[in-house]
Amino acid sequence: MPKESFIYSLDDTDAAARPFLQYARDYVAHLGVERGSSRLTLAAYESDLRDYFAFLLGRGVLAPCDVSRSDIVAYESDLVERGYAASTISRRVSAVKGFHRFLVSDELVQTNPAESISLPKRPDRLPDALSVAQINALLDQPFGEGPRAQRDKAMLEILYGCGLRASELVSLDMGCIDFAGGVVRVLGKGSRERFVPISGTAETALKAYAYGGSRAELSMKGKGSPAVFLNARGARMTRQAVHRIVAHAGEAVGIADLHPHMLRHSFATHMLEGGADLRAIQEMLGHSDISTTQIYTHVSRAHIREEYLSAHPRA
Repeated sequence: MPKESFIYSLDDTDAAARPFLQYARDYVAHLGVERGSSRLTLAAYESDLRDYFAFLLGRGVLAPCDVSRSDIVAYESDLVERGYAASTISRRVSAVKGFHRFLVSDELVQTNPAESISLPKRPDRLPDALSVAQINALLDQPFGEGPRAQRDKAMLEILYGCGLRASELVSLDMGCIDFAGGVVRVLGKGSRERFVPISGTAETALKAYAYGGSRAELSMKGKGSPAVFLNARGARMTRQAVHRIVAHAGEAVGIADLHPHMLRHSFATHMLEGGADLRAIQEMLGHSDISTTQIYTHVSRAHIREEYLSAHPRA
């Protein structure tokens, strides 16, 4: 686990921190307007920048115009020493580069100390995906009786059957479900809307939960939330709760550390292995760039190689 060993504790009321925090708020507001980034994304940017500012203040750097290239290199080294993963370091350095680029473009400072800083190379890592046998074991297990059991089964079926992110699952409202048209309307990253097909066991499980009395029973305990998936108090489910439910369901069938995104990866991988067009998978996943979806071609190749090595007599 990374060490939280800041040299300087960032306090919003501290006069030394104010120049940094004000510029950060301007930058985050800019991202919200220019890119249409979600609140979660904007909060992540602000969190990353606060960590960066705490480090700078600890080095005695009191204003953005005083930041040097060596300060940014030292910050990157500090992230390594604190034990962060390469992907986290890359994300934080990217936030730093974007922040300084914004300051120059808005003529708030004259020079960009991060201009020649390169992002750390991320290690090539294929997304984790379950086998079809594991998916069947996960979704065919007994979920028990009662409204919450039906809800949990429906959630897992939708996560895998439609390839949704956990945030997209919990944001679904009843008006997003079109059983007649066989689609689910999903609001993805950057508030981009897409329509994902729903059929088979995912459709059956969702119908059973939504219209079989389970959702209505949960809804009676709340204030009439339009959300599809409700907690025991009748309110919209949280992403954290979905993560816990998915992990628990995985443990029940011997799959350790299962998380919702693994079901999304499994959906994409199995679709590709089943012959689905890459562009169609891109649309269903809501990727804005086809290069993001192409990672699954590597997953598929890895699967093919495993099959070859296990089956070929001379391999």
